[in-house]
Amino acid sequence: MARVAEARAPASPASKSQIARQKRILDAAAALGARKRIDVVQMQEVAKDADVAIATLYRYFPSKNALFAAVFQTEISVFHENWRPGEDEDLVGRVTDFLVGLSRHLLLRPILAAAMFQATNAIYVAVTMDEVKPTEPGLSRLLLQIIGAEESNEQDLSLVRLLMYCWWGALVSTLGGKTTSSRAEVDIRLGARLLLAPYSGER
Repeated sequence: MARVAEARAPASPASKSQIARQKRILDAAAALGARKRIDVVQMQEVAKDADVAIATLYRYFPSKNALFAAVFQTEISVFHENWRPGEDEDLVGRVTDFLVGLSRHLLLRPILAAAMFQATNAIYVAVTMDEVKPTEPGLSRLLLQIIGAEESNEQDLSLVRLLMYCWWGALVSTLGGKTTSSRAEVDIRLGARLLLAPYSGER
C-alpha cells in the first residue's frame, strides 16, 4: 500500500552529509521524472536510486508532490545561476530574456517539466492563496531582483504575481499541447512588455 504523506513540514538538511543526501534525492527524482510520468514514479525507486532509506526520503519530502515541487525550485536555481543578461538589455529585455530562457531550459525535459508543474500546482490548490503562490518563493524573489525591487511594495508584488501567472499559463499551455513553444514565447514577451510599461522609465 502506498504510504500516506504526513501533514508536517519537511526537515531541512544541516550537515554536509545531509545536504549531499538531499541532493542525491533531488537528482534521482529529476532523472526518473525525465523518463516517466509523475503518476508512474514511485517514492521507493527514488530512494533506491538515491541510495537512501525510504524514511530519509520522507523526512525531507513528505509527499511526491513536495519532492517534485522541490525539484522545480532546484531547476529554477540552476538556470538562474548560469543566466547572464545581455549588457545592453533594458528592464523589459532582462525580464523577458530570463522568463523565455527559463521556459526553454525546462522544456528540454518536457516529461519532467510536466511533473514539476503538476506537483507545484497540486500544492498550490491544496492551501489558501495567501499561503503560497505558484513557484514561490524562488521565482518571485528572482523576478523582484531582476526588476530592482528587493525592497518591494504592493505594486511590485502584484507585478511579479502577474508576470508569473502569464509565464505559468504559457508553459502549461505548451506542455498540454494547446500552443507551441514559439507562440508561448511571443505571449510571454508581450505580457511582460505590457506589464512592465509603467516600470520602464523608473528603474
